[in-house]
Amino acid sequence: MRPSKRALDEMRAVSLTRNVARYAEGSCLVKFGETHVLCTASLEERGPSWLRGTGKGWVTAEYSMLPRATLERTRREVTAGKPSGRTQEIQRLIGRALRAVVDLPALGEKQITIDCDVLQADGGTRTAAITGAWVALHDCFAWMQSRNMVTTMPLRDHVAAISCGIYRNNPVLDLDYVEDSNAETDANFVMTGRGGIVEVQGTAEGAPFSEENLLALLGLARKGIQELVALQKTAIAG
Repeated sequence: MRPSKRALDEMRAVSLTRNVARYAEGSCLVKFGETHVLCTASLEERGPSWLRGTGKGWVTAEYSMLPRATLERTRREVTAGKPSGRTQEIQRLIGRALRAVVDLPALGEKQITIDCDVLQADGGTRTAAITGAWVALHDCFAWMQSRNMVTTMPLRDHVAAISCGIYRNNPVLDLDYVEDSNAETDANFVMTGRGGIVEVQGTAEGAPFSEENLLALLGLARKGIQELVALQKTAIAG
């Protein structure tokens, strides 16, 4: 039995609440159980200088965790003068995940920055951030369409992310902090609505995991991503 009493293939309760930030062109408060992340999408009229003249736009992301998002206060990274290696890795992952489903030429020479701020952490902050960021980005594009700033919707597909792992010798879906901190193997899967794999991050915390384990985790991830994409579709239809 999992500590949360969930079935092996059962996710935490997930919610996607749109339009939670007054000034952002798109926003979403995403909750994976007790993990809560605020995602906002901000439009900039100019893209990065290295894309000038190409006709392409850019989507990038920044990620941060509030000091009391965790059990004990963590120091604000701004006081250290630079983001940690973990923060840089996560925000690059979010950016890559979103760009995988965006038609950058359709965006034009503009940039959208997605800010993902963790309000409360209980495992899976990066996967929650990607899932909520897609909704914020969709609403930013819809805002642009309503003002004739883009002629077509630049989003080509959904993208979402979910964690899986081997916990007490069992493949499980959507790890919370207790499971994540004690898992024999943990992995993050980023996938599109059509089932394409964008990125897989998998780590054995002790003994190496087998190909059979990997395929079991992939199967769980596909189930979880399908559920998340269905929730995204419901959210943007509301």
